[in-house]
Amino acid sequence: MEQPLDRYLREHSTAQSEALEWIQRQTNMHTNFPQMLSGQIQGNLLRMLVQISGAKRIVEIGTFTGYSAVCLASGMPEGGHLDALEKNDEMEYIIREGFERAGVDDRVTLHIGDAKETLKSLDGPFDLVFMDADKREYCEYFDLVFDKLVPGGLIIADDVLWDGKVYADPLPQDRQTVGIMAFNDMIKSHPGVENVILPLRDGINLIRKSL
Repeated sequence: MEQPLDRYLREHSTAQSEALEWIQRQTNMHTNFPQMLSGQIQGNLLRMLVQISGAKRIVEIGTFTGYSAVCLASGMPEGGHLDALEKNDEMEYIIREGFERAGVDDRVTLHIGDAKETLKSLDGPFDLVFMDADKREYCEYFDLVFDKLVPGGLIIADDVLWDGKVYADPLPQDRQTVGIMAFNDMIKSHPGVENVILPLRDGINLIRKSL
C-alpha cells in the first residue's frame, strides 16, 4: 500500500511518461521483485542530474527492466550515449520494447552479461555512472570505472542504506550488507571523491570525482 508521503511526492512531482508507465506495468506483471524498479521520483532525479551535469557518456550498471535507463537517456543532450548493462537476459524483451516506446533506442546500447567483464571492455571517458546491480560487487564496479570517469564526473550508487541494515545494531553479516557497508566506508575515505548520501527510497550515494 502506498504511504501518504510517497503519494504526496508522486502527486507533486513531474509525472512519468507513457513509456515509463508501460515499463512499470510490465515490471509489476512479469517480475518477482517489482520494487527494484526506480520509479517516478528517483527517475526524475536521475534525469535531472543528467540534465544539470550535461553528461553525454553514461554507463548504467544494472538495468533491470529499463526504467532508469530511459530516465538517464532522456536527460542526455544531443549526441549522448548510454551503455546499459544487465545480467538477466530474461528482461531483454521488456528492456528493448521500453527503449523503443520511449524513443531512446538509438542512443542506448544494451549489454547482456557479466557487468564486470563488460566494464573492462568499455573505453572511457564516462561522464556519469549509475550503479544498481549486485551489492556485493559495488567496490569492484567502482574500481573498474573510476579511472575512466572524467574529473568532475558523477557516480550514483543506489540502495546504499539497504533497508536500514547498514546502521542496524547488531550489524547483519550477509554478503550483500557487508558489500554495501564496505562500499560506503571506501567512498567516505577515498581521497579522489566527495559525496553525499541521500535518504531517497533505499538510499543514494551521490559521488563526484574531484577535479
